[in-house]
Amino acid sequence: MASRSVGPFRVTPLLDASGPFFLGRQQAFPGVTPEDWELARAVDPGAFGPGETWHLDFRCYAVRGPGDRLTLVDAGVGPADSPAASWAPVPGRLPAELDLAGIDPADVDTVVLTHLHEDHFGWSVAPDGTPVFPNARYVVQRREVAALTAGRAALTYVVNPLHATGQLDEVDGATRLATVGRGAGGWIGVVPTPGHTPGHQSVVVDGCGAQVIVTGDVLVHAVQLVDPEVGYRYEADPSAARRSRQWLLAHARAHGAVLATAHLTRPWTDVG
Repeated sequence: MASRSVGPFRVTPLLDASGPFFLGRQQAFPGVTPEDWELARAVDPGAFGPGETWHLDFRCYAVRGPGDRLTLVDAGVGPADSPAASWAPVPGRLPAELDLAGIDPADVDTVVLTHLHEDHFGWSVAPDGTPVFPNARYVVQRREVAALTAGRAALTYVVNPLHATGQLDEVDGATRLATVGRGAGGWIGVVPTPGHTPGHQSVVVDGCGAQVIVTGDVLVHAVQLVDPEVGYRYEADPSAARRSRQWLLAHARAHGAVLATAHLTRPWTDVG
């Protein structure tokens, strides 16, 4: 667990699962040139399996701070019978990863769900609807919840159970979750990065000016780092997703931020 410290915060990657995607990379990212694939291979060689195979990680992040506060960003693919079971490499190992990191689920104050896809909310609740993190508020963009249609697994598996326990915290737009002192002391917050889903959000951890940005699925493969114009087959709004990706990468470069990605096969990316 190669953690990063930014001011009063410590960010720890938690690998829930890893495996090949059910589509080849050219099908998942139509129109990518051979030149861009080679540039992407140099950035994240672990994503390139035999032939057209796209190998990806499914990663969450724990943020400790300020003080003893604990924030979990995303909740992985979940157990063997989770909604992600039809396509993701379940069961995930997030509970064991938390244990290795010395984190008791009862001590987690906040769970940020970047969006409501099955591979990001799997360990939010147990299959019986009991919250896995009993003392946490679960932060999601209101727009993300509003976009869900009847019968979606996110509604029945996560949203409704967390509504019932009073733990779902729907926010509107950029929101500070915690602040350290005054001025440049540091903060953690969410920023809207829509496109992959209507209410997708990313997490900014700012420690005295140094930043880590937990990207969620603003980018899911290194080819979108080398060419932010590249779209992913499963983006709800490709134009909005492209704008979010361009904004996030420009912000990261302007602030010298390190990206903490969900699906690249290494947790940290410095975009220079």
